[in-house]
Amino acid sequence: MEKINMTTPLVEMDGDEMTRILWQMIKDELLLPYIDLKTEYYDLGLKYRNETNDQVTIDSAEATKKYGVAVKCATITPNAARMTEYDLKEMWKSPNGTIRAALDGTVFRTPIVVKGIEPCVKNWEKPITLARHAYGDVYKNTEIKVDGPGKAELVFTAADGTETRELIHDFTGAGIIQGIHNTDKSIASFAKSCFNYALDTKQDLWFATKDTISKKYDHNFKDIFQEIFDAEYKEKFDAAGIEYFYTLIDDAVARVMKAKGGFIWACKNYDGDVMSDMVSSAFGSLAMMTSVLVSPSGVYEYEAAHGTVQRHYYKHLAGEETSTNSVATIFAWTGALRKRGELDKLPELMEFADKLEKATISTIESGRMTKDLALITSLENVTILNSENFIKEIRKTFDTL
Repeated sequence: MEKINMTTPLVEMDGDEMTRILWQMIKDELLLPYIDLKTEYYDLGLKYRNETNDQVTIDSAEATKKYGVAVKCATITPNAARMTEYDLKEMWKSPNGTIRAALDGTVFRTPIVVKGIEPCVKNWEKPITLARHAYGDVYKNTEIKVDGPGKAELVFTAADGTETRELIHDFTGAGIIQGIHNTDKSIASFAKSCFNYALDTKQDLWFATKDTISKKYDHNFKDIFQEIFDAEYKEKFDAAGIEYFYTLIDDAVARVMKAKGGFIWACKNYDGDVMSDMVSSAFGSLAMMTSVLVSPSGVYEYEAAHGTVQRHYYKHLAGEETSTNSVATIFAWTGALRKRGELDKLPELMEFADKLEKATISTIESGRMTKDLALITSLENVTILNSENFIKEIRKTFDTL
């Protein structure tokens, strides 16, 4: 079979631990036999990020702006334990946070629905898409550990030297301080991305924060969303027969649990991180969630929504067999390849992506799956496959379609 030719490279961001192992398996079994794969490769594994003082992450984001489409493996965001394990120069920031800040985009995450994996929430009939703001908040925070008594203030010095001060807290003992920020420009980009995505997919859009408590920070998000909606999108939403509304995040959680699905739920950065994990787990598995970062300029970065599967990686290093779900990572590749094909007008590349996704879902629905899915499926007499064999079974299915 003649391989599919690509005209423009994808930006390929390799990652860490078990997902890095799966990454290579997917390329070897499911991509390279069928595609003359062109990528600009960046190693975002923690070791190389440390060697380059994280410059490789910045370079990968700039390359994504250049080429327009990227695919990213899961990466480690180091904590104190990782500092020791990897002998790090410093506790590097989240690569995802760095890339999202550079691209100023919005992350859209949607569960991958297959027959036999029913949602834990029995009334959910359609996928729920999480739209996560991809800039600022705790992902660009500044923190201070306080060892004793003292006064903490929030200080803003304007360009003309004028200072605005607000007391944070009078400490009588040890404690911690965290400073977070966002920009009106990024919030506006977030809002427009959400409104456009809702129109593209013909789905209602919910936006939820906690403006009753955060009367300036969260309220600013609420106000910008409403101003842009009223000025630019209300008539378009009415014409499309879809709805936008704001609600408190605690009310949104209650409504989501009683809803049937089929809508977009927009959240601030951290809220979206947590809620997307909740939604994906309730639909079946963290490894069954697509994730795409979309920038206002039309740049796309596809990734798996889950982590590096550390526990399985240690088993792998010990020579033990693992049964790690690679579906979200496969769909990261198919999403990027489909978008590359769309932008470069290569229908055969788009068709390949569609076919590989169909093969992946068909393999699971035929009863061949990884252990995490076997534990929750309603299908009977399923075959539990190890990490490598699951990918090989997908290739067998692909070759029969």
